[in-house]
Amino acid sequence: MEFLELFAWLKVDSLATISLVLLLGIFALLAIGMPLGFASAFLAIVVLVMKFGPELLFKDFGRGPLSVVAQAVYRQMTNYVLISVPLFIFMAALLERCGIARDMYSSLNVWLSRTRGGIAVVTAIMAVIMAAMSGIIGGEVVLLGLIALPQMLRLGYNQNLAIGTICASGSLGTMIPPSIVLIFYGLVTETSIKALFTASFLPGFMLATFFIVYILVRTNLNPSLAPLPEAEPGMPEGSEKLLRFLGFLGKFTMWITGVLLLRALFFTVTGENVVTEGVDPIPLGMVSDIPYIIGAFVIAAVTVYFIVGKERTAEGWEMGKGLIAPTVVIGVVLGSIYMGITGITEAAGMGVVAVFVIGLIRREMTFDIVWDSLMRTLKSTGTIIWVTIGAASLAAAYTLAGGPTYVANLIVASDLPTMGVILMMMLIFLIMGMFMDWIGIVLLVMPVFLPIVLRLPVEEIGIFGELDPRQVAIWFGVVFCMNMQVSFLSPPFGPAAFYLKSVAPPHITLTAIFRGFLPFIALQLLALSVLLIWPPIVTLFL
Repeated sequence: MEFLELFAWLKVDSLATISLVLLLGIFALLAIGMPLGFASAFLAIVVLVMKFGPELLFKDFGRGPLSVVAQAVYRQMTNYVLISVPLFIFMAALLERCGIARDMYSSLNVWLSRTRGGIAVVTAIMAVIMAAMSGIIGGEVVLLGLIALPQMLRLGYNQNLAIGTICASGSLGTMIPPSIVLIFYGLVTETSIKALFTASFLPGFMLATFFIVYILVRTNLNPSLAPLPEAEPGMPEGSEKLLRFLGFLGKFTMWITGVLLLRALFFTVTGENVVTEGVDPIPLGMVSDIPYIIGAFVIAAVTVYFIVGKERTAEGWEMGKGLIAPTVVIGVVLGSIYMGITGITEAAGMGVVAVFVIGLIRREMTFDIVWDSLMRTLKSTGTIIWVTIGAASLAAAYTLAGGPTYVANLIVASDLPTMGVILMMMLIFLIMGMFMDWIGIVLLVMPVFLPIVLRLPVEEIGIFGELDPRQVAIWFGVVFCMNMQVSFLSPPFGPAAFYLKSVAPPHITLTAIFRGFLPFIALQLLALSVLLIWPPIVTLFL
């Protein structure tokens, strides 16, 4: 007992002091190189000792507050949806090692190589497709750095433009489903992950469009930034290339609509697509959908056989066949979610199987690739799990100490208008994103900030349009993800820079990489501003 009395001074009643120690402690520990997971877990103990006294660790150890923290971590770690994270990472690793991404880049390059800035646009489109397949940011940046960067530098593209395009586009996995950031946000806030995926579609593609428009405008204003490559002999140009592209789209549409038609007929014969009150209709599987599917099939067939011609269609199919495998993977993952076939976790597993089968069919799936992908998955998942354990511990400890209520009262007492409160949160996210990983921010800050946002007058959120009160949590999650887009490029610890540096030529320094980010950070902030000014853009598809 005398031993404990020596440390009685550690116990404090002021939540302001506890919050200040926590804030300074997290930055100090990160500054000296301690991993975020261990830093968070250590600070969780510090917070509990400051609130409940040192006897917490020596008297009735494992009971009381420590037991509550352990239960919070256990709930987080045993959530079924969390299994989808290693599955998506494994799928991304397989995609990186197989030739699927390489062939996709080649096919996109065929269609856009003679467009000013076309290689950079191809890189951005490829990033969107890869984001829709796996949602893993690091793997996308590395893969684009290996495939696209040498190509752009060889063709004389401006180095800053090439670097910015690769890293900004590679970070789109934060926004475009199936985003792991959205999965974690949904787990922590108990928000529908399917609704978050649906809501993030439009903002994600809006940001990608900003990137592509910027590339096209800038390269056309200054052609020296993106010289046109020499035309390949025998390659169709102009209207002939367009006809072959239409033939490729028509043939691919015939395949898709044919599968959808067989699916709808199966549901009709088995009686599973009967309209029932209170039951959601089967997407593209109801009797009423059949005429539209047949109509699309007929239009595609007319395009192939009467407008384009079989010969041009065959050439177009050969030019664009590298896009087939990625489309199949996207259809398996997102299609199974939105058509109500599976949940998020099962869709991730189906995506892994789809990539594996495609790799086998292409004879590119080897034991070494699978083993290396498993090892990468183990390392990445281990990092995420330790951060999750530490951050969940700290969040639970700070909640027990009354921290969220203290912060909420502090913000409410500031008498800021509703948008002022939200802008202050955005600034905090931006600053934290410069130094911390997004997982820690989700687990540490979101339990504090989201309840405050839910208490704000919904009619005062944004400037144009009005949110449904039931969709505020979804909107805030998408806004948070857009904010995290900026963090992947923000110095001094922007992870995208270090991912690219690991595969970039030696003459490209980290300073040069961060310099290339600046225009794209401005575009990300513009997209974030759109979500804040016009919130209903997030909920248009809900």
